[in-house]
Amino acid sequence: MTPLALIPNFDPLRMPVLGTDGHLAAVDGARMTPAALRQRFAAPPQWQAEVLVEKKFSNRQPTHAAVLVPVVMRDEPMVLLTQRTAHLSTHSGQIAFPGGKTDKTDADAVATALREAQEEVGLHARHVQVLGTLPIYVTGTAFIVTPVVALVEPGHQLTLNAGEVAEAFEVPLAYLMNPAHHRRHALDWEGVRREWFSMPWQDGAQQRFIWGATAGMLRNLYRFLSA
Repeated sequence: MTPLALIPNFDPLRMPVLGTDGHLAAVDGARMTPAALRQRFAAPPQWQAEVLVEKKFSNRQPTHAAVLVPVVMRDEPMVLLTQRTAHLSTHSGQIAFPGGKTDKTDADAVATALREAQEEVGLHARHVQVLGTLPIYVTGTAFIVTPVVALVEPGHQLTLNAGEVAEAFEVPLAYLMNPAHHRRHALDWEGVRREWFSMPWQDGAQQRFIWGATAGMLRNLYRFLSA
């Protein structure tokens, strides 16, 4: 199978938009306060994740990984994201959560997510309150990813690892939890139909194009908070 990024003339920013989900209700603001998020993870509702396994396009050995989904507790809750550097071997240049492969020394997925966040963006665990995890998400590149959702104190300072992270930025949680901003895409290639979400965010003069696995995990967070 061929990775989407290697398909001739594939450009995620230029792919047709099949539709958005404006018919679905946005998550109510009262559910996105720190107290409400703590309560939601402490007593989860019955719910169903929407995106769990991408269509496989790599024959590499499956690798366990974890990402931190950091909700920064500002006056308006914000989600911290990174822009990966262009030279990385996988998902180069894409927008992602801080995270990476599990090390043998990591006790669990939470330990992986916290370690990677500190290594990638200098986010120290003392500023982080882990709330819980979302269902495992399997990428087309055979990463078995556990998303770890956490609250982050606004007083933190970031130090980016220039070898892995080009930029770090924040997007309002309310924007990401409004399905009117969830765009659907699909592409048929070599007899396989691939489908994905994108959630473009206009960050001043720059557009941040959130798509693929990151958008899929955010979509699952939307399903969790709206259940």
